[in-house]
Amino acid sequence: MQVILAQPRGFCAGVIRAIEIVERALEKYGAPVYVRHEIVHNRHVVESLKAKGARFIDELSEAPAGAVTIFSAHGVAKAVEVEAQERGLKVLNATCPLVTKVHIQGKNYVASGREVILIGHAGHPEILGTMGQIDGPVHLVQTEADVDALDLAADTPVSYVTQTTLSVDETRGIIAALKRRFTNIVGPDTKDICYATQNRQTAVRELCARADVLLVVGATNSSNSNRLREIGAEVGVPSYLLADGSELNPDWVRGARTVAITAGASAPERMVEDVIDALRKIEPVEVTTMDGIEETIQFRLPTELTEDTPVKAPRAVAG
Repeated sequence: MQVILAQPRGFCAGVIRAIEIVERALEKYGAPVYVRHEIVHNRHVVESLKAKGARFIDELSEAPAGAVTIFSAHGVAKAVEVEAQERGLKVLNATCPLVTKVHIQGKNYVASGREVILIGHAGHPEILGTMGQIDGPVHLVQTEADVDALDLAADTPVSYVTQTTLSVDETRGIIAALKRRFTNIVGPDTKDICYATQNRQTAVRELCARADVLLVVGATNSSNSNRLREIGAEVGVPSYLLADGSELNPDWVRGARTVAITAGASAPERMVEDVIDALRKIEPVEVTTMDGIEETIQFRLPTELTEDTPVKAPRAVAG
């Protein structure tokens, strides 16, 4: 069996930064540190950090007053920041800088007198945080039909921002519908779309042209992992989402000569290796990595975590 690994795959710079924040906080302040919601959407990452002393909570009220508390990579609403301040929590903000950039864009659009239209998935933590960061009405759209249903006049000054886990391909149709609907509209350049989302989706499209089956390593609640699986299915390749090798169904790859493997932006490389090991139990495999983009972007850690502790090397993607 030929196994081809996507390049790039797995951890993005925002996820690496978020995990590093938790690990460094534990080194500097000791256990426990409290993390509001999953730091990233991956069970294996969460369990690993739990074992080191991180405690994951749904509400800030679960953290003792004054405790070291970390906000997840998805971002939080202003109300959460205010609550943390009122309770005297020592906050380390692991919000991905690209998510923070969307928050700033939305705030600037409101300040210039525009209605903000947010393209994204209802209920996603990033969407809840973004809507809670912008002082003014935010209209959430998920489809082109949602654009048609907006209760806004055609000449309303509007703007749009997007969830970072959506790619240029995913937002193109909705943005086109917005531009048809409104005569006075502005929005960010496509270069502001999350580089990691776009790179992983582009790699999967290219890889599926060579594969009989696509395996996506990631969590069921990971938006970008689900989208990678959907892309494979859209181009006609049987595609499956699995958290690790234990979830591999041998029937998925039975008779397949070439199996493509990718991983969502919050999936550790060791889970990719775990899936490969599971494939080896079915039949011998030969593993190669496709030619692709080598991501070198790194995001700065909070200053208070770099003053007394050495900077660790970024986690490399194996293969």
